Amino acid sequence: MSAEFRRRLARRLDWQRGSHDPVREPRNGLAILPALRRWQAARLAASFGDFLADPTRRPAAEFFLADLYGDRDFSARDRDAARVLPMMSRLLPDTLLRAATDAIELAVLSHALDLRMAEALGKRRDPAAPLSEEDYARAYRQVGLPRLRAHQIALILRVGHALDAAVQKHGVHKLLRAARIPAQLAGLSELQAFLERGFTAFGALGGADGFLHDLGERERLLSRRLFAGEPAPFRAS
Repeated sequence: MSAEFRRRLARRLDWQRGSHDPVREPRNGLAILPALRRWQAARLAASFGDFLADPTRRPAAEFFLADLYGDRDFSARDRDAARVLPMMSRLLPDTLLRAATDAIELAVLSHALDLRMAEALGKRRDPAAPLSEEDYARAYRQVGLPRLRAHQIALILRVGHALDAAVQKHGVHKLLRAARIPAQLAGLSELQAFLERGFTAFGALGGADGFLHDLGERERLLSRRLFAGEPAPFRAS
């Protein structure tokens, strides 16, 4: 593992710790935050309906929904990275290491954007009311940050392309399996399991370019619709 890679990983893990610290970041305690994440996960599952109906694309779509877009807490996986990646870097190719570090950055950025969204939604006339599409779209525009939203989508695609590159590389599956036992012995299986699930899901695609192109196009279109204040942006996308 190069010194530059270690610095990148350290920065991302520092952001991760700071963004989840309830003292440094009190917005983690906002009551609307879990509801926001559930709403986003449900929206994504609905928009992935055609992917999920396709037997070839379904595993990759499920991986994105559960491991990149999901409403679960990824902090355990990302904390594992601080200890396990230096060890795994001796076994795994750069493609998988890039997928892991980009996934960490994606989780940190998504959490930071969710905190801003939760703050905006908490200012509604009735903060406890169920979220609507109109509520979400209004908060999305209030938070703004279109460049960060674009970077969020770019990170999702980068993780996918890195996993696809690993699948195409001869012998990576054996290397990934070889890293399983050291990770388990160290009690650090979250990151290992993430990489294995991603590798398996993208292996089923037989080439990810088409899937990632379609995913990126629809997410970028939805973001543009939201920022433009178009009516019914989710149904239109």
